[in-house]
This record gives sequence, structure tokens and C-alpha cells, in this order.
Amino acid sequence: MLSATYPLPPLRLPARPSASRFLLAVFRARLGTVLGAAAIGVVWALPGALLPLVVGQGIGAIGAHDGAAVGRWALAAAVLGLVQTVFGTWLHFLNYGLWLHGAGTTQRAVSAHTTRVGAGLREQTTTGNLVAVSTTDINHIGNTVEMTGRAVGSLLAFVVVAVWLVSTSPLLGVVALVGVPVAVLGIGPLLAPLQKRKAKQREQRGDVNALGADIVSGLRILRGIGGERRFFARFRETSQRVRRAGIEVGKAEAWLAAAEIALPGLVTVVITWLGARLAVAGSIDVGQLVAFYGVSAFLIWPVTAATEAVGSITSGLVASRKVVALLLAIRPKLADPENPVPLPEGPLELVDTESGVRVAPGRLTVVDFGADGEAVADRLARFADPADGEAVLVGGVRADHVALAELRRRVVYAHNQDIWFSGVLREQLAPARETGVGITEALSAADADDIVAALPDGVDEVIGERGREVSGGQRQRLNLARALAADADVLVLDEPTSAVDAHTEARITERVAALRRGKTTVVFSQSPLWTHVADEVFTAKVVTV
Repeated sequence: MLSATYPLPPLRLPARPSASRFLLAVFRARLGTVLGAAAIGVVWALPGALLPLVVGQGIGAIGAHDGAAVGRWALAAAVLGLVQTVFGTWLHFLNYGLWLHGAGTTQRAVSAHTTRVGAGLREQTTTGNLVAVSTTDINHIGNTVEMTGRAVGSLLAFVVVAVWLVSTSPLLGVVALVGVPVAVLGIGPLLAPLQKRKAKQREQRGDVNALGADIVSGLRILRGIGGERRFFARFRETSQRVRRAGIEVGKAEAWLAAAEIALPGLVTVVITWLGARLAVAGSIDVGQLVAFYGVSAFLIWPVTAATEAVGSITSGLVASRKVVALLLAIRPKLADPENPVPLPEGPLELVDTESGVRVAPGRLTVVDFGADGEAVADRLARFADPADGEAVLVGGVRADHVALAELRRRVVYAHNQDIWFSGVLREQLAPARETGVGITEALSAADADDIVAALPDGVDEVIGERGREVSGGQRQRLNLARALAADADVLVLDEPTSAVDAHTEARITERVAALRRGKTTVVFSQSPLWTHVADEVFTAKVVTV
């Protein structure tokens, strides 16, 4: 959705990314918009800095009984208000786009990387960590990119005000130029504890997300063994740690907010007091005194903006550190070859030299290796590589010499524990490309017609995560239908009917054999019903034809 409404440019990361380099890469990806927001932020902030000066001049004109001058200064104030309104609206639009860019680009980078990792993802990270990165961390990175315009505008507005103060009263100018930076620096010691506490809270939030995901996925088992209370207690204890960490973050942010008001406010009090003394002494007029007060009150805003920018950068660095750690720590178990070799067209032969399994092209082969069968299936579909000195050949080409994208398209591996995602059943069954096997035909071959017929909306029914609306045997048949609809040149099935009764299995074996006739099909099963329809059978090192 984000890509359709707001194009996201590619993110070019350095070879050894760090948190700061990741943020810089996000900024560089849309540098034009960042610079545009900075320029518009300047135009938006300047009216706020100039307005007290214009009002002061207008009050001076009132004191001089110059009606024409009062009108001119009133018009100038109106123009400044109009400019600030127009450019403020424009800046808000750009800031929203930059937030989308920072959050969306990060989310896309993480999603693309984890998708490339594939089946090895669960072994290398936790669900909670991915949830935290995809929800909380991308928000912080978006906020870091979004604050650019306000930060640059506030900085230039401060410079303009300081120059006017120095030109009008060197004493007040020095107080502003020294006092405001000192106030900002006084806030600095509060940022390190804040960053540390945010990092701790981020870690604990990932832990509670992971625990929650584990509880939800195993809820049926927990109820069966009476473990609900124990896991609820663990979740409550973990969530309380997150709450306590959040309170610590809140305390640090409260001190920071108090310092944002107190320290610049002290500078405002000093400037106002000095300005009043200068007005009493006759060094400045009443209009200039009002301008001094307005300017000193305005100076709180640049300090607040600077503090916000520092806080956003702090949170962005913490979030980027987690994103970079995810990108660096999680690596695909299988690498694409540098010079991929294309597979030949038509039915493909499979050979696993480690186990001795040889699958003839265009035939249905049953492999009965017991517990070792899954390892052989993983190698044949290249979800794992064979031992050193051994190889898997697909159509006469070494599997590790074939591009993974082509291999996944030509060789489909369907495990009986494949995961279902939440969504419309039709979308889950239909492959990404047109094939020679329709959904209805695939459902019939998998003997899953009755499952669809029992659903209120048929194939348009919305299936929940992991397909919890159906039983294990029904989900297994739907898995098989999904694999058959892909109509792959090679189909590798791992125990596709282990959870169905014998009568159903008999119908499935006959129909699958008929549907896949002329195409390479490998079934890892110990069922004699599959052996009955097979063209070849491998049992350990024994081959039956």
C-alpha cells in the first residue's frame, strides 16, 4: 500500500553498515525531499522569529503617533502569518512523506531480507524481535527522518534572532548567544541515561512479544496439559518488567521535558530583566522592550526543537542498531551461485548422490527412508546442501549451480507442516502465476472438495493464521491442493497424507498419480497406498520398479 501511494526508493547500504550509516543511507535515499523540507522549514520558522520584531516596531510607531507606519507593520505581521501558514502546511506534507519514507523503507528492507532468509529465519531470531522491529523501531526511524525540516528551520531562526539582538543590544545578544547554547548543553547529560533506558525497554519489549507469540501458537497444547496459569504468570512477570522499564524511560523523559522549559526559561528571564533595565535607562524604547520579550520567549522554541531532534536521533540510533543487528545476524543458509546455470526444459531428473536416490523424469517415485526421509527431501529441493563431496543433480545440473529463484519455481517442496497465513482461501491456494492446474482440479485431486463446500463462503472464505478453522487432516489436504495447483515440473511431497484415514488416502493417491502423470513427482511416505500407485519405490538402499 505504501509503495502504491508513496514510491519508496531503493536503500543502498554500505558493506559494513552501522546504526549511523543506516540512518545516513535512509536520508540519502530521498535526499531531495530532505533538502526541500529543510529549505521549507527555514521559510516556515523565520516568520516566527521576525514576528516579535515586527510587533515591536509597530508598538514603537504607535508611541510615535505614526498611523501610516502602524498600518505597514500590521500588514507585515499579517504577511508573516500567511507565509507561516502556507509553508507550515507544505512542511507538514513533506514531513509526513519523510516519515513514510523512513518507516516504509526500513520495513521493506527488513521484509526483503527476512524473505530471502526463508525457512532458516525461525532458527536465527525470535518472533518478538521481528514484531518489535516492524512496529516500534520503524516508527522511531521515521520520526528521525521527519524532524529534519523543523530542526534546520529552528537553527536558522535562532541565528536570525541572535543577529538582531547583537545589532540592537550587544549585551542582550551575548546573553542569548551564550545562554541558549548553554541551556541546550545543560540538557545533554540527560540524554545518555534516556538512550540507555530506551535500549533496555526495547530489549524487554522484544522478549514479551516473543513470549506472547509462543503462547498464542501453543495455546491448544497449553490447555491440554493445564499449563495456562504457568505461562500466564510468566507473561505477566515479563510484561511487568517492560512496564517498569517504561516507567524509567518516562522519568528520564520527564526530567528532559522539565529541563527544556526551565533552562531556556531562565535565559528568557535574564534577557527580559536586562531589557527592562535598558528601557528604564533610555537605551531602548518600549517597542524594542516588547520585541526583546517576544524574542526571548521565542527562543524556547528553537531549544525545544533542538531537544526534540536530539531525542529523535537518539531513539533512531537505538532502533537502527536493532535493524542493523537483524540484517547482519540473519543470513540465508543457502547462497545463490555467482554464475547460475539454467535448468533444461521439460520433466527433470533428480539425483542425490549422498543417499543414492535417483528419481526418473516424468515418473512418480516413492521414497521410504523413515526418519531420514525429510533430510533427503530437503536436499532434493535444496533447502539443505549435501555433505562435502556429494551433490544433488536436477536435470543433470548441480542444484547449487542453479539460481534459487528458478529452482523454487521448477522444484516445489510441500511439507505437511507448511504454515498458512491469514487471508482469503482462494488467494492462498492460487499460485502467483498461471498454471495448467486450476484450483477446483487441485482441490479434487487432494480430496478437499468437502472442506471448501462446508465453508460459508467456499474458496472466498477468510482463513485465520495457521488455518486454525480446520482440523489437522483438513489442513493437510489443503496443503496438498496448494502444492498441486503450482503444477511444478518437480513436486516433492513429504508425508502428504499422514493425517487422513485410509479411504481418503486411497482416493488421494489415485487422483494425484493421474493428475501428475508425465511430471516428476517424489513422495516421501511409508504408506503402502502410495507404493501401490508409484512407478518406482526406494526403500533405504533397495529400489523396487
